[in-house]
Amino acid sequence: MTVRPEQQSRSESQRHVAALSEPSIALPPITAVANGNAATAPLVIPVTVATSYRAVAKRAVDIVAATVVLLATLPLLVVIAALVALDSPGPLFYRCERVGHRGGKLWMLKFRKMHEDAAGSPLTTDDDERFTRIGAWLARTKLDELPQFWHVLRGDMSLVGPRPEDPEFVAEHPAEYARILEAKPGIIGLSQVAFAAESSVLDEEDPLSHYVSTILPQKVRLDQMYIEQWRLRLDASIFMWSAVAVLLRRDVAVDRGTGGMRLRRR
Repeated sequence: MTVRPEQQSRSESQRHVAALSEPSIALPPITAVANGNAATAPLVIPVTVATSYRAVAKRAVDIVAATVVLLATLPLLVVIAALVALDSPGPLFYRCERVGHRGGKLWMLKFRKMHEDAAGSPLTTDDDERFTRIGAWLARTKLDELPQFWHVLRGDMSLVGPRPEDPEFVAEHPAEYARILEAKPGIIGLSQVAFAAESSVLDEEDPLSHYVSTILPQKVRLDQMYIEQWRLRLDASIFMWSAVAVLLRRDVAVDRGTGGMRLRRR
């Protein structure tokens, strides 16, 4: 199985999130000025880890669900791998860098959707020219995400949780992500339900600026809400509405104040 890092253009000044040993998260440096002298130090925020029965139950659900999905979709995984290989030269999978649990680096697996020499924005739109023919279909159906159930089985991710973000975007909201990253990132989450059609609503002229200024702050708030309200009941509700959004292709509205989900009125 061949894996390559996601190809993206990065500037040398780009900020990154680094993981420290428990129980702290190190976030992008902050600069303080005292007596005319500037000093830079990492922003370190303590992390508390829930050890209740609910956390144990959530992990048990993750293991069972990931095992069932990987076994049930094994023939589909083989077919997709064959289609990716036949459609264009390059590896079957790629790894994209994301910020994981407690600020650790997560190399998230996906089926390759783009041509091998693709570069550019970390965001994609519906008609992204970098997509291969199979890649465009994988993006529409979300089937490129199936390999992430392996992360769930390993314990790097959870079935439901805040969607893992690019280090560049995490650095835009360091204090908020210090709290969000207490939870394992999820394959599905409140923000993903709310923005299931994200690629179709991004500004085609400047998708990156639109994402950072408009969409990302809403996602951050939804992820914070998930942390504050987390119950197994909430995970079950998110799972159900994610199926409605992805499998039934229905628009689901997520209340930005309460996190409540319902079908969007046409």
